[in-house]
Amino acid sequence: MKTINIVTLGCSKNKVDSEHLAGLLASGYEILHDSDVLSDVVVINTCGFIGDAKEESIDTILSFAEARKSGEIDKLIVMGCLSQRYNQELKNDIHEVDAFFGVNDLNAIAALLNINTNGLPQPYHYNRILSTPQHYAYLKISEGCERSCSFCAIPLIRGKHRSVPVEQLMDEARNLAAAGVKELILIAQDLTYYGIDINGKRQITNLVDQLSGIEGIEWIRLQYAYPIGFPEDLIDLIASNPKVCKYIDLPLQHISQRILKSMKRGVDKDQTIELIKRIREKVPDIAFRTTLIVGYPGETEDEFEELIRFVEEQRFERLGVFAYSAEEGTSAYDLEDNVTEEIKQFRVNRIMEIQQNISLQINTLKIGKIERALIDRIEDDYFIGRTQYDSPEVDNEILIPKENHELVIGQFYSVLITAADDFDLYATAI
Repeated sequence: MKTINIVTLGCSKNKVDSEHLAGLLASGYEILHDSDVLSDVVVINTCGFIGDAKEESIDTILSFAEARKSGEIDKLIVMGCLSQRYNQELKNDIHEVDAFFGVNDLNAIAALLNINTNGLPQPYHYNRILSTPQHYAYLKISEGCERSCSFCAIPLIRGKHRSVPVEQLMDEARNLAAAGVKELILIAQDLTYYGIDINGKRQITNLVDQLSGIEGIEWIRLQYAYPIGFPEDLIDLIASNPKVCKYIDLPLQHISQRILKSMKRGVDKDQTIELIKRIREKVPDIAFRTTLIVGYPGETEDEFEELIRFVEEQRFERLGVFAYSAEEGTSAYDLEDNVTEEIKQFRVNRIMEIQQNISLQINTLKIGKIERALIDRIEDDYFIGRTQYDSPEVDNEILIPKENHELVIGQFYSVLITAADDFDLYATAI
């Protein structure tokens, strides 16, 4: 059987698309995910979100284009966000690629590779081949976005918000659980908007509650929740349902009133702080993850210092920072990008230095405590696991020495935290 290597760049939403594609192609090919092994066909699922991501996608395409040119691979296909947005430009510039497809063209890719899809609904069919370890999986509950944030090109690339029906998601989740998945990580461009296009009401709380009833699912994690209209009943469910991780990914982007307005976030500083306060009051042990943008057009030194004070006061458990990237077609693209790249990077580093110290302080307080950990993998001399407060690849990990431990990947263990550093914990299983 011929092999296909599906190389996925960008976010976990792309990862889900690649896994759906893998399920489609498995009847005719052996599937590899992000493999270093040479294969007959390579499919690159690209990211086109910000400048750095676009550059990585282009570099990856060019690398495999050389392999295609030299005959090391038989066919090279490019799909995803970059290809959706710059299809014609890529066709004009990179001739070694056999075909370019957008974000919703999985059936067309299958047809090009002579695979009969038998009318399976796309992209949310259920025959996924996971690229993650078998004990956790991402569940994409909607596509596109209804927001008009000035800096974001996602609606231009993926279109308006479209919720996946509850019944379809429940079927997919049951199949994942039957295959050994214990942790579902719910993703969308805006989780809390889920369901409004179906019946005019937010249905995210009902969905999470139903998913928690699936046998075999022990953790449900929520990523990418927009702060406007955050449902109060979802906060209550996080607090009361033991299967819902005490974790929320709430990208806030900034705290300056002027910048929030220019970003078209639909939320002001007071509303943002009040939402954080309400969630922390109802779920005292919640782990907040947020992302911020620095160097937005016109961001002054005072506005940046205001953002620093916000980070210091709120003490987020998890935090990431992006330097602003001007994206064609967005409303912010017409603003003067007048913060230099040097200053942008300085501001990124400054906030991350502050966050590093906050994270170390929070982690140090965990020494001597017992946590429940899910083991993800073995690396060097350690079993690597996570608590309910950590999402894969982006958050803290727990390192448990292999010596004197016989742990199983994909299983839960009670662990005693023995030491901490900036972004990791050390523990022994008990």
